[in-house]
Amino acid sequence: MLSGIPKRFLKVKSLMSVFITLAIFVCSVAQAEEQTQQPPKLLIVGDSISAGFGVPVEKQWPLLLEQKLQNRFPQLTVVVAAISGDTTSGGRSRLPALLERHQPDVTLLALGGNDALRGSPLSLVRNNLTAMIEATQESGSEVVLAGMQIPPNYGPAYTEGFRTLYIELSGSYNTGLVPFLLEGVATVDGMMQDDGIHPTTEAQPALADNVAPEVIKLITPQAMPAE
Repeated sequence: MLSGIPKRFLKVKSLMSVFITLAIFVCSVAQAEEQTQQPPKLLIVGDSISAGFGVPVEKQWPLLLEQKLQNRFPQLTVVVAAISGDTTSGGRSRLPALLERHQPDVTLLALGGNDALRGSPLSLVRNNLTAMIEATQESGSEVVLAGMQIPPNYGPAYTEGFRTLYIELSGSYNTGLVPFLLEGVATVDGMMQDDGIHPTTEAQPALADNVAPEVIKLITPQAMPAE
């Protein structure tokens, strides 16, 4: 007897305390793993090209991209926040709410084409994209920039400045980069609609292929189980 309590009882009580502590620890670890292993999510912020203008919904490139990525990440989802006619100014204004609502792992910024078609100052486009990159990174999401290019009739200085703008921003902020979203599409017969601006249905797989590698590179480290 120890202070009126049997030693056997004390040992049992001590073991129960250990088991309870261990159970609490295991539950905490399981909850932490569940929180850190949420299904990955890609947010696409774009204009009519990402909205699938003139293309059946089931054949639009964001859906094809989702299907392609799900071969690697079965639980992945793609959220398309694309509005026809949108500019970097419009995207900048609606981005904070999108980030808060969807909390993406990776955000694809596919804007700027409409800015260029309107002849918007490159400084405006740069400032808007810079703000969008910074806001996205501050939210904890990785960034992929999808670059655009315009015809040479806008003048060599504007055309080249617009093309390199995406490359420079990507280098400065260490983002993923698709140098030209319409690579392998814009100058290929049958790949552009009659307006010369929007890709055809046949071009959609190429757009998905252009984007997929950059997204995979950024999602893969997050999808790896913690050691």
